[in-house]
Amino acid sequence: MVLNIEKNHQRFRQIVHGKIKKELKKYITNSELIGKKGKQIISIPVPRIDLPRFRFDPNQTGGVGQGDGDIGTVLGPAGPQGSGKAGDQPGAHILEVEISLEELAQMMGEELELPNIQPRGKKNISSEKGKYTSIARSGPKSLRYFKRTYKEALKRQIASGTYNFENPVIVPVREDERYRTWKLVEVPESNAVIIYMMDISGSMGTEQKEIVRLEAFWIDTWLRSQYAHIELRYIVHDAVAKEVDHDTFFYIREGGGTKISSAYKLCSQMIKEQFPVNDWNIYLFHFSDGDNRDNDDTINSLVIIETELLPVANLFCYGQVKSAYGSGDFMGEMEAEIGKEPNVAISKINSTDEILDSIKTFLGKGK
Repeated sequence: MVLNIEKNHQRFRQIVHGKIKKELKKYITNSELIGKKGKQIISIPVPRIDLPRFRFDPNQTGGVGQGDGDIGTVLGPAGPQGSGKAGDQPGAHILEVEISLEELAQMMGEELELPNIQPRGKKNISSEKGKYTSIARSGPKSLRYFKRTYKEALKRQIASGTYNFENPVIVPVREDERYRTWKLVEVPESNAVIIYMMDISGSMGTEQKEIVRLEAFWIDTWLRSQYAHIELRYIVHDAVAKEVDHDTFFYIREGGGTKISSAYKLCSQMIKEQFPVNDWNIYLFHFSDGDNRDNDDTINSLVIIETELLPVANLFCYGQVKSAYGSGDFMGEMEAEIGKEPNVAISKINSTDEILDSIKTFLGKGK
């Protein structure tokens, strides 16, 4: 019976996964799912799932199987036509299923045909390190814990009445000895940092920021399935750049002009001070509507990317979000100057429907 239950459960999970994969774009562009995210799982609403089965006409007259039938003949009695007042009975409810972020990342990877990431150099190696975590009653003399041994001997002598306060000599016996014990812990050397940069000038509205929020969530989901540890950093900029926390990054409302180079300068400084290239896999994502202050700053921005960011980054991604107020010129300049670099990915995102295509553009290189 248990085996049958397990088989049925596995079959149900396969059906649910099939439903989710079929509507993956709809789920990825649904901002409500992010609000339902737990620590490692996410709650997804799916339509009611009915397994196909035959239904027979109880009247036993006419229809298919009782003489000649026509195409479209109903196998069962037709349901009542909707009419009259609103009913007072409960309707069919949508089922919510919980699925792990790892499973979602796998589905997205399969749907977009994303290759597994190959971290650079030794950073994809895991090493084992001994860590002293507890105390044992036996062990080698070299690991004997003198302080704990002394305390055990003192407690024993006081409890037995053999402790002499005038001549406090403590003599440990075999039962008093305590030793340090250790276990092997895996120390991953595969570290990754994602630095998100976003334009918050006046031309970037609520709709554009929502696109960035959704895309960043699914980028995080994929990269977390590839690395044991990921650090996240956030930079916002208009004419001036500053580092902010997660909530501020996605919900800040500011205006003003745009100076893209300010974000790249701060990003380069952050990498130099906190994330040395020999120890980190570095992913940079910048989102803007492409409306920069002037051509001189565009040139300056491209110089910083070429000379400071590309040499240290696994991947530099620029996503241009369509805005009614942005010129969009920066994307054209970037494509002409560095668009063919192997660790550069450039995407134009006109609406939430294009988020999946943008993610594939960014992560499809397996960098």
